[in-house]
Amino acid sequence: MLPSRYWPFAGVLLLTVVFAWALPWSHNAGYGVAAFGTLSLLGLWDLVQRKHALRRNFPLTARFRYLLESIGPEIRQYFIEADTVELPFSRQQRAIVYQRAKDVLDKRPFGTQRDLYSDKYEWMNHSLQPAQLTTHDFRITIGEGRAQPYSASVFNISAMSFGSLSANAILALNRGAKQGGFYHDTGEGSISRHHRVHGGDLVWEIGSGYFGCRSDDGRFDPDRFAANARDPQVKMIELKLSQGAKPGQGGILPAAKVSAEIAEARGVPQGVECHSPAAHSAFATPIELLQFVDRLRELSGGKPTGFKLAIGHPWEWFAIAKAMKQTGLLPDFIVVDGGEGGTGAAPLEFTDHVGAPMREALLLVHNTLVGLDLRSKVRIGAAGKIVTAFDMARTLALGADWCNSARGFMFSLGCIQSQSCHTDRCPTGVATQDPSRQAALDPQDKGTRVANFHRNTLLALRDLLAAAGLRHPAELGPEHIIRRVSSTEVRSLAKLHHFVPPGQLLEAVPEHPVFQVFWDQARADSFAAPAAAQAMQASKLR
Repeated sequence: MLPSRYWPFAGVLLLTVVFAWALPWSHNAGYGVAAFGTLSLLGLWDLVQRKHALRRNFPLTARFRYLLESIGPEIRQYFIEADTVELPFSRQQRAIVYQRAKDVLDKRPFGTQRDLYSDKYEWMNHSLQPAQLTTHDFRITIGEGRAQPYSASVFNISAMSFGSLSANAILALNRGAKQGGFYHDTGEGSISRHHRVHGGDLVWEIGSGYFGCRSDDGRFDPDRFAANARDPQVKMIELKLSQGAKPGQGGILPAAKVSAEIAEARGVPQGVECHSPAAHSAFATPIELLQFVDRLRELSGGKPTGFKLAIGHPWEWFAIAKAMKQTGLLPDFIVVDGGEGGTGAAPLEFTDHVGAPMREALLLVHNTLVGLDLRSKVRIGAAGKIVTAFDMARTLALGADWCNSARGFMFSLGCIQSQSCHTDRCPTGVATQDPSRQAALDPQDKGTRVANFHRNTLLALRDLLAAAGLRHPAELGPEHIIRRVSSTEVRSLAKLHHFVPPGQLLEAVPEHPVFQVFWDQARADSFAAPAAAQAMQASKLR
């Protein structure tokens, strides 16, 4: 049966035939042939062109959307006061990404559209002696001193699994990563055949389901892990403890969605419900976690190995940090995922109210490592609604070494935020396993757009750094970013946030409420709640 999205086009074709049949009896039928014939030709062109997945999936009807978008600014100009216009942030993000992905001019006339005197407005101070930068290819070394260190771009593709994304989306992302020289995080769905086609750098994410390295009973299999991890295309290993989209929650992939390709990538039976537990079975304490990370690094042949987490109970993170200091077993990197939620579908309460926001989470991790004199040995990546160069600059200024983006690269693929990812009816073929829908997404064209978005965003970051008189993102600090806190007051991030001096945690607990309450009670041998939290819970149950 013809999918409903093609019905309008089919109707136009039918009307063209009807009017053509009526021509011998009515000269006026020629007008119908001309009108509907023209529409039929437009629809046919929509089906064969490869630039716009939306038009391939919705011939003719998608053009009405583009028409409304094209006249949007004029409508606002005539019907809304110019000084009250402020586009929703998500639309501004999409507009920036689309322009940069398509390699078109991303300049805007008539100054800022933001209220510079509203609370929380942020900006970056510039220098009267701007720097002259000749490159935008900013890189950092992760795993320095290991057998196989990795030189990473400061901007990369965040974790998105094959299964959540279509095969063509994975092909396009990896093609863009190869073309632009940055990495592509596999997500916990493991390495599929589509990740391998173009040979772009991979960071293999290992979740609690141990997909791609699991035994038949769902536990970690070291031999299967080593076989995948030693592939030269895999540059780093990332153990996922929790994610921003739904921290503290596992997942189930229904049996109907476990196709042959997904089963092959994950190492699970085809057509059988696939479980991803909420917690890992390979370790149960902070020390065991670090021992497991060290084991993964050894099995991979010395590749940089670390973990990703969304910050929840602070004492659990403190327990991991204390275990690092006690054992000397260090991850090469930590990726801090913000509770803003990622591209994965999750319950509303989880996306809106579970997990610490990225800024607070990043600051806690950064401050803890600085306080233990470990910051120079452990790199920090950050993810959480990072799309623009300013998003990157602010995140790097707060302590990150590099940034990952999921939604930004999804936008570069053509995502229009239809919020139908979980329905398998994605209109642009990005987040679906429907063969006909994903066929509309051309991996070659969209791969180039992925690379364009990466390059143009880093060019914008280069210009921001140059304007501030800096030469590398590593020179950014909290003093460079200013935030308005009221109509009459502004503060630098250095003044707004507490920054722990190097080594302070080795001598005394910092004057910071979270450290003051939980640091002394966190234990390297247990994730359990400290006595203070247990006593508080007990008092509420009386």
